[in-house]
Amino acid sequence: MTLLPAVSGALLIAAGVAASWGDLFRRTIPNWLCAATAIAGLALGFATGGAGMLGWHAAHAAIALVAGMLLFRIGLFGGGDAKFYAAVAAWFPLAAAPRLLISVALSGLALLVVWFVYRRATGKPISRNGDNPGDKLPYGIAIAIGALVARLALA
Repeated sequence: MTLLPAVSGALLIAAGVAASWGDLFRRTIPNWLCAATAIAGLALGFATGGAGMLGWHAAHAAIALVAGMLLFRIGLFGGGDAKFYAAVAAWFPLAAAPRLLISVALSGLALLVVWFVYRRATGKPISRNGDNPGDKLPYGIAIAIGALVARLALA
């Protein structure tokens, strides 16, 4: 019996908690955390399937980063969110991209509902382009939860 699934799961949870915390309270996801998360995901790809699997994990991360940066460029996604999603994508081969994307999107929808209810209950305005960083949806939380759900679905 190998410890790889447990250790990799713990690392993904730790990265998700750290990113969620930073995004919720500072609206930032540190670059070092994105880099460490991506490296760990690529290492997992290599450990589970050698250089071939590493390539599929790297391809997924690269495609996710390009897509995320395009979404950032047009104002639909934060830069930290784009980098963190790409880092999390490194944990999954390209074939699992739809599973990750759907898991993150559904987590984002649930987060949006909770965020909307919270903002209404506290009397805070709801706007897409708030001047205050605290007014923006901390999507890193949805990325972290969606990644964990997608990872558990693959187990």
